[in-house]
Amino acid sequence: MASGTESTGILTREQLFHLFDRFIFLTSQPDVKKRIAGAVQDKQEAVAVTTAIQEEIFLEMGVDPRFGISCLGKVSTVYENDLDLVIQFYKFLSKEEVACDEAELGEEFAEKLLNQQMLQEQQLEMLKYMRKFNLDDQSAILEKLHQQMKNSNYESETSILSAEQIEEIVPRKVSPLYTPR
Repeated sequence: MASGTESTGILTREQLFHLFDRFIFLTSQPDVKKRIAGAVQDKQEAVAVTTAIQEEIFLEMGVDPRFGISCLGKVSTVYENDLDLVIQFYKFLSKEEVACDEAELGEEFAEKLLNQQMLQEQQLEMLKYMRKFNLDDQSAILEKLHQQMKNSNYESETSILSAEQIEEIVPRKVSPLYTPR
């Protein structure tokens, strides 16, 4: 290769992990946050800046940025059987979305983040509560939850069922004290 940068095939697992870790680190730095927010104030798309940051990381790695960006579109299919990598990929995408939201929302971001954290805590409590039920009941609960979310066009507030709602879904399994013959 004349340019000295990698530009064919697919990024390796190690390269992807490096990109994900480096991007998450950089986008948590105050100067990078200011860079993204400044671009938004200048009427640029936040995602254009996060893409530029990814391209800079690819250059640091010796990877052609256009090739690296094109590989990102193939990660979930090429590495579909690598659960660790796919999870890290979605964390990376989530971090990019958070970085963009933070820049675009400004003061509203803190409120949105707090609401999201409270929602996640409620979801966690719901999942913990569900664990006391058998797998068939858990499936019924998740099916009801899915239907509820679908009916509300996947609004995040509908991603929770209360203990009372769960109790209504799960049929009562009462064993009789006395069974006549």
